This record gives sequence, structure tokens and C-alpha cells, in this order.
Amino acid sequence: MKLTVSGKSVYCYTGGRAHQPGRPTLVLIHGAGHDHSVWTLQSRYFATHGWNVLVPDLPGHGQSEGPQQESIGELADWVAALLEAAGTGPTLLAGHSMGSLIALETAARFPDKVSLLALIGSVAPMPVAPPLLEATLANRDKAHAMINQWSYAPRSQLGSSSIPGMNLTAMNERLMQRQGRGVLHRDMSACNAYAGGFDAAARVRCPTLLLSAAQDRMTPPKAIAPLAGAFSQDTPVRKLVIPDAGHAMMAEAPAAVLEGLWNFAGAFASSLQERP
Repeated sequence: MKLTVSGKSVYCYTGGRAHQPGRPTLVLIHGAGHDHSVWTLQSRYFATHGWNVLVPDLPGHGQSEGPQQESIGELADWVAALLEAAGTGPTLLAGHSMGSLIALETAARFPDKVSLLALIGSVAPMPVAPPLLEATLANRDKAHAMINQWSYAPRSQLGSSSIPGMNLTAMNERLMQRQGRGVLHRDMSACNAYAGGFDAAARVRCPTLLLSAAQDRMTPPKAIAPLAGAFSQDTPVRKLVIPDAGHAMMAEAPAAVLEGLWNFAGAFASSLQERP
């Protein structure tokens, strides 16, 4: 599906189903150097089980027109404009890695647009190692190799996959290669510069899921404690750690990520009721 946001064409995957009025909406935001395709299983399941699904390519990524946004704050404003253009009702907004920061900032800035929030592979702040940040600008192949090394659990590095015959690291490398030059660097720079995570968390009022993976070396579960502690005591916050997966958990453990999101949505179904 194509939408127009701020005068630019935006591609959104819908899980293969047309929008149906009266249904809640799942919005999934991808991470740095990626596009909508990282959410295939999760989006299709929700779309065939009573939800509208909206999975955009961020500006300048995938099939969406640029220009690419330069900061997490700008991307949060863009997501709010996307939700307005799509006419979403009650919404579960979920994001992975960089996408989690965008989702967090969106929920803080636009509380009337987000009913439930899920932060996947998230920490705040989210610093990027200087060698990686430099490589995203000077040597893309090196940057892609570093990301693959840090994003996947050891067994995935050796070829293990829940989908027979699937080479996860090769797929991820090809996905990053498809993005335009400079896209990964600007994404990583936005993550590195974002300092508003704790303030944003303190302003979130909707139920929130913090979903981590036990073997994540980029955003390890133990590093989420400061962010988790920044939420108001009045905000319901759930934490879930997926075993035997790394940062690329949507690919390494797609069913577990889906189960975490589905159960979270079911636990707070009352938050997804249309507001009068």
C-alpha cells in the first residue's frame, strides 16, 4: 500500500489484507539500514487474526521516498503524520532497535495516537561504537560484517535457522546492501545522538512491553534496566526475554517475538477500545 505523508510517497506493508474499519492497528517500525521486510511473520499473523497492520519503509528506505530524516525526534513526528494519514484507531506501536527509539519518542509526544507500546531490542541511550559508526561512512561492507557479527547468536552465525535452508546473515547483508548510500550512517548517527530516552519514557502513559533477547550483544537485556526504571510507576511495564536469540530476534526467533507481542496485546485488550 502507498500513502502520502508530508507530500512524499510512503510504502506500507499490510500483511496482505486491506484495512477494515473498527479493528485495532499494529504498526511496526524497522531498525537501522532495514525496511518493512524484517517483520514478515509478525505482520502476517496479526493481519489474519483481526488486526489492521501498517509496516512502513521509513523515509529514504526501501520503497519510500526521501529525504531521510536526520533525528529520532524528526522520525517520531513523521510516524505521527503517518498514523494521521492512515487514519488509524487504537494502535499498538512496536519498534526494533532504532525503531524502538522512534516508537518511544512517538508515544511520548503523541499519547493520543498510541494505545500500547512495544520496544524490541531497545536500550537508552543507544550509543554506536565509533569503529562501526566510522565504517558506515567509509566502508559499507565492513560495517555490514560488523553488524552481522554482533546481531546474531552464535548458532545463527553457524547457519541455524527456524526456516530450513535460510541463511540469516546473508539475507541481512543483502537487505542492508539494498539501501541507498549514506542511509545506514544517518540511521546510526541518529541513534548515537538521541539523548531523550529517559525523558520520553517518563512521559509515556500507555502499557509498555520491553522485549529483549538473551544473547543480544548490541542491546543486552541487562542494559535495559535504566530505561525500564525511567517509566512512571503508574505506567504498566512488562519485560520479556527471549532465550537463544540475539539482536536480530525477529529473524532468529520469529515465533517467540510474535507470541510476546500477541500475548501483550491480549493482556491489555481494554486499552485497544475505541475512545469516545
